[in-house]
Amino acid sequence: MPDPDVGGRRTVERTIGIAVGIPQPWGAELDAARASTGDPQAALIPAHVTLLGPTVLPASAELDRKIDRLLRKVAAANEPFAVQLRGTGTFRPVNQVVFVALAAGIAECERLADSIRTGPLRRELAHPYHPHVTVGHDVPGAALDDVFERMADYSARFVVDHFTRYEHTGTGRWEPIRDYRLRTR
Repeated sequence: MPDPDVGGRRTVERTIGIAVGIPQPWGAELDAARASTGDPQAALIPAHVTLLGPTVLPASAELDRKIDRLLRKVAAANEPFAVQLRGTGTFRPVNQVVFVALAAGIAECERLADSIRTGPLRRELAHPYHPHVTVGHDVPGAALDDVFERMADYSARFVVDHFTRYEHTGTGRWEPIRDYRLRTR
């Protein structure tokens, strides 16, 4: 979306995010759980663990190169790791969110998120970083209660070997732009 003229030049912004996508078959299970709450974002946002939440940046080839260099550096400095999803949690009453919790992989996600939020992606967080997989967001309380109970015994284990840069489209969908493979031994 164009911004007003800045210094005689027209600027364009875009919104990016960085996340660990949930592999199949677990991604589809978590997507279905979110959709079952009536969450309108369920069809637009695949199941993931956020590393960098929606971040508005000016569209710039030079900035893209800096971001790409940073993300390649972060990926090269971190090895693949196991994630264990287990049980549910909530951010209520602060935010109307129910999530599936990480029981393993928390420190690794925190390390990735901290490393990503540097240089051209430096930003302050409104809330402390807490890796999770959202299964209900801004839907009626009864739907949040239901998904909280239904997913309470949920468990999945997988290896994270990459993270992905996404860009928000005009349709509301998050499109993958590039995967960044974690260092292999």
